[in-house]
Amino acid sequence: MALALQTFSTVKDANAALTVAGSRYLGGGTLVVRAANEGDISVSTLVRASDPALSGIALSGGKVRIGASVTMAEIARHPELGTLAKAARAVGGPAIRNMATIGGNLFSPAPYGDFAVALLALDATIAADDGESPIETFLAARDDSRAIVTSVGFTLPKTDSFRFLKVSRVKPKGVSVLSIAIVLEQAGDRTVSSARVALGCMADRPMRAKAAEKALLGRTLDPDGIAPALAAAAEGISPITDPIASAWYRAEVLPVHLGRLLLTE
Repeated sequence: MALALQTFSTVKDANAALTVAGSRYLGGGTLVVRAANEGDISVSTLVRASDPALSGIALSGGKVRIGASVTMAEIARHPELGTLAKAARAVGGPAIRNMATIGGNLFSPAPYGDFAVALLALDATIAADDGESPIETFLAARDDSRAIVTSVGFTLPKTDSFRFLKVSRVKPKGVSVLSIAIVLEQAGDRTVSSARVALGCMADRPMRAKAAEKALLGRTLDPDGIAPALAAAAEGISPITDPIASAWYRAEVLPVHLGRLLLTE
């Protein structure tokens, strides 16, 4: 079945077009085009917006605003976003990174969506045509959302406060067994004063490891200090099972990889 393509100059007009049955928004195309090519007959019309604001990256006073159409490749090579380069490069191979957008990554189901895990750890806000929301609120309601994401915003983390890890069985562009993103702040005595830990593949979408976060507070980043956090890491998780790994395996290796990432200097 042939697909129709409609391009609009504004997000508002594109949003209006999405009210028609069978229409889907086209960003980088790594999700919706693949679905159509694999026989998803529910998709009949692809809708896109050409608003230049969707492709912008703005940094000011430590705050970052990235348009939803910005690709992983653009993030990875941006001179002021080096802290996030590893997370951006975790998305597929070069061809995929040249297409995959930050907006599309927010909707990617597990085991995809590695960059969204990083955004969750960064406590990002998600802007759409109908307003802004915290990323946790957005992720919880994304399946029912019809609004087009326009940008994401967050505070740029210090190089030594942000950590990211993707575990896969095929290097360098394999699908995730799991992914972990952490933003840590430490007090003068080297104890953890704040922590956000986000996990990928531990549910059908990125999730916070809140029990582990709480267990890290006031602790030092050494084997004894992080032990309570590793013991609490699996609290509330519901890992996926797919051809890459079982839910049991993902749960078993989570504390191993979380420990390695926490002990990384």
